[in-house]
Amino acid sequence: MSSKEKPTLGGTRYKTRKRNITAPLDPTAFADAVVQIYLDNAGDLELVAKSIESSDLNFSRYGDTFFEVIFTGGRTQPGTIKPDEGDRHAFSVLASDATREAILPYVIYIQKILRRRPFLIKNLENVMRRFLQSLELFEENERKKLAIFAALTFSQKLSGLPPETVFQPLLKDNLVAKGIVLSFITDFFKEFLKDANIDDLIALLKRGKMEDNLLDFFPTAKRSAEGFSEHFTKEGLVSLVEYNQKKMFDVKLKEMKAALKTQIEEETDISEVIENLKQQVRDANMPDIEVVRMLWDVLMDSVQWSGKNQQQNSNAALRQVKAWAELLNVFCTSGKLELELIYKIQVQCYEDAKLMKLFPEIIRSLYEQDVLAEDTILLWFRKGSNPKGRQTFVKSLEPFVKWLEEAEEEEDE
Repeated sequence: MSSKEKPTLGGTRYKTRKRNITAPLDPTAFADAVVQIYLDNAGDLELVAKSIESSDLNFSRYGDTFFEVIFTGGRTQPGTIKPDEGDRHAFSVLASDATREAILPYVIYIQKILRRRPFLIKNLENVMRRFLQSLELFEENERKKLAIFAALTFSQKLSGLPPETVFQPLLKDNLVAKGIVLSFITDFFKEFLKDANIDDLIALLKRGKMEDNLLDFFPTAKRSAEGFSEHFTKEGLVSLVEYNQKKMFDVKLKEMKAALKTQIEEETDISEVIENLKQQVRDANMPDIEVVRMLWDVLMDSVQWSGKNQQQNSNAALRQVKAWAELLNVFCTSGKLELELIYKIQVQCYEDAKLMKLFPEIIRSLYEQDVLAEDTILLWFRKGSNPKGRQTFVKSLEPFVKWLEEAEEEEDE
């Protein structure tokens, strides 16, 4: 070997790392091909779906572009809804009429595509999210079409589109402030409720994490319970108004129960408790019957129960009734409310084993504390309408009722 030659290792092969080579993105050519399918089939969605099924188009790369063509008739400029260069067709969602009959076929058509290519659901989400975040760029009629489309995908259970994809992008401050979001969501609710009931809508809102935030769709100036009721009543969505009122009532009721329970457990002066509760009832505009029901629930929830010792439990419950009878007396202001209190006690004693035998003693104690009038007790005994445990309780109350009747006869004499 010459002294000038470099030594080599025999049999050694040098490998060079291959670079990943990807074809350049060409969404325009893809969009033109999809548009051509529409044109070739004159917009017949059945035929379009079959042609797309048999095509070798690269949907995994151009899924967003595909849905742009479905919604707008062609490509849109990046970050906008403006038409981009390339061919277009006149059979898009936004070119249809703003009616259920016109838009439902597009929902069914998309479902057929997604069954064959389920990975495209992510692209549908992307495009829907982008369009909804840009609602102000659409005409009012086009926004209505998008609302109808979105509502139908859920009410017909056709696409698998996650609810948050629709609801969350709407919460942009500028869109909400202009009232655009409220208009959109109103159209959405109205269309959805044509096929479904209010329970279905609430379930959808829960999945979309919006059940507790419906007022977020309202401009600040209208963001109130009154504004909510006024708007949706005017739009004919009374079931939604009633649901919201009940939800708000339940929240207030829960807050009142918690506050009252704390006061009772801390043995706050009863006059102070009465004044606080009167103010809360006025502020919440709570019906008298609900107040009476709440009072009994809180009084029993505040009893210090002692496990399985029946006698101790009975004594504790009766002490509670006697200690807070004045509070009950203030709010049981009519025979109707007294009867409602008896029904409430009857149901709880029926459902709670540790109170089952205590019913007649509670009634007698409330009579002695002037919470229940004799006439009310006799009315319940003779004509009470709640069936829960009634036969048992009527029998257990017989001795006390007999005593009342005898006392009444003595007075008459």
